[in-house]
Amino acid sequence: MVDLASTTSFGFLGVGLMGNGMVRCLLAAGRPCVVWNRDAAKAEACKEAYPDLVTVAASATDVVGACDVTFSMLSTLEASEAVFPAILEAITPGKSIVDCATLTPDRMAEMAAAVEAKGGRFLEAPVSGSKVPAELGQLIFLCGGDASVYEAVAAELDLMGKAKFYFGDVGAGSRMKLVVNMVMGDMMVALGEGLALAQAAGLPCDAEAGLLKVLDLGVMANPLFKLKGPKMIQSNHAPNFPLKHMQKDMRFALNLGDELGQPLPVAAAANAAFLKARDDKGDDDFSAVFEDQKQKPSSST
Repeated sequence: MVDLASTTSFGFLGVGLMGNGMVRCLLAAGRPCVVWNRDAAKAEACKEAYPDLVTVAASATDVVGACDVTFSMLSTLEASEAVFPAILEAITPGKSIVDCATLTPDRMAEMAAAVEAKGGRFLEAPVSGSKVPAELGQLIFLCGGDASVYEAVAAELDLMGKAKFYFGDVGAGSRMKLVVNMVMGDMMVALGEGLALAQAAGLPCDAEAGLLKVLDLGVMANPLFKLKGPKMIQSNHAPNFPLKHMQKDMRFALNLGDELGQPLPVAAAANAAFLKARDDKGDDDFSAVFEDQKQKPSSST
């Protein structure tokens, strides 16, 4: 039995779709980690892969209690709200929390205030990137909050990401993340509509001599279209970024727009498309919005 109180490891809460790749980047660089996940089997899988570097904790409280710095990557606002009391229980002066989830700016500010009230330090560090970039250490960290924590974990952020930005007070990083994901959601819905219209018009859509090739040769060339387009026309929507999470981020961005008095009509239309697809395709990749955009074959009479 490992004595958690004696470790000097980094803590990691949430080793699911994103957190698994992130923590393994730390482990591959030799960083010992104390991990916890709501589904304990995922934490145990990390232990099996890195038996000398991973300690599986029984609770989030144990992780924070054992580590000076704890990274958190919980998938939803609801998950954050459920787990945060256990995190806060273990906060003492000198403990640092680095929250990498996409939450609302208000939620990040609430957590920061609670951690700081107990003498801890808080950095929001939501990421731009999905499952594969997480596995490859190619995420982009969008940070706000305690600048001393940002400096202290710079090396670890560099192991998990290809770039990091510090935007100032807590909440600024989350606002930037919502803007980034809003644009990505808008682009996905636009691509889906373009593919749907091309198919309805009897035009080729492939990346060799069809719409995707034409787009890739012009000013609209971008990695999102290049990566997702070929999979979309094959109805391959294996999840790298689940549609239900994309819709959540679109909703958060629209709420931010409402708070600031900023109209977002394109984002509102894109959100409606994701919302329509969410019940049936929420666990698929967000590219699955295309399945509801495609022209359906006419039923024979």
